Amino acid sequence: MGKKFRITAEVVDNRQMQPGIFSLVLRAPEIAAAARCGQFVSVYSGDTARLLPRPISICETDPEKGELRLVFRIAGRGTEEFSKLTAGESVDITGPLGNGFPVERAFNADGSLKRVFLIGGGIGIPPMVGAAEAIARQAMENTQPPADGTVASEVPSSSGKNTADNVTAMPAGGTADAPGGVTAVLGYRDAQLFLADEFPKSTKVVLATEDGSLGAKGNVLDAIRENDLHADVIFACGPTPMLRALKVYAESTGTECWLSLEEKMACGIGACLSCVCQSAEADGHSNVKNKRVCTEGPVFLSTDVVL
Repeated sequence: MGKKFRITAEVVDNRQMQPGIFSLVLRAPEIAAAARCGQFVSVYSGDTARLLPRPISICETDPEKGELRLVFRIAGRGTEEFSKLTAGESVDITGPLGNGFPVERAFNADGSLKRVFLIGGGIGIPPMVGAAEAIARQAMENTQPPADGTVASEVPSSSGKNTADNVTAMPAGGTADAPGGVTAVLGYRDAQLFLADEFPKSTKVVLATEDGSLGAKGNVLDAIRENDLHADVIFACGPTPMLRALKVYAESTGTECWLSLEEKMACGIGACLSCVCQSAEADGHSNVKNKRVCTEGPVFLSTDVVL
């Protein structure tokens, strides 16, 4: 984990995306410049009765504007307070915290893009938007003409976003089964989507809904199997049952898999040990099979943790 900052961030925008789900944009230049996809920030309540900050994953960053975007679900009084923030107000935050997704693992040694799954379930979807954008940026950099003047191979344009019509009508397959490409497999309860149309155009979006109202009926693995999708590497974030199933799937298919774990946190900096998860191997220092999600995670290689 690199340098972190405790700052008072100005609220740029705050809007409801779906019932109980909000998109909060903050002006936080230091954090926006330092953050990696998959990291999070601790957001502090203005109520002194609520001492502990709330950890919220970073959805997107805009270093040029000095802004970061948090997409969160109201889960209690703290997040309810954040949902009522308005432009011009301020909130104290610390970040970036934790270790993010290893974007470099999405590429082959020659710089070409692997087949990548970005899998998000529910409120685990926001960090996958940032992961998609980071991969798209790196892919474009990898295909810039080299100094010798030879022409690099092309990748799908990452400029612009998918549209709602494209997402709901988008056929599965294609990009994920090509020599290299990114497919976001997103799981929702029903047709009340959020963020599905905000992935880069170079990302194929495949949906799963529990009630079958859009995409595959069931969960993200149902969508993968129904559409016969395959990947070389998986980045995922979502509820523990989803991550547990993906860990089993990755092991059965021999797929490299990185999981962003959800755990309740207190300090967010590794001091209180309230967010430990069980690891496959004993820690070299403590000789205990535990890892701190806030500092050694939240992203772990699936084979390194026990779910």
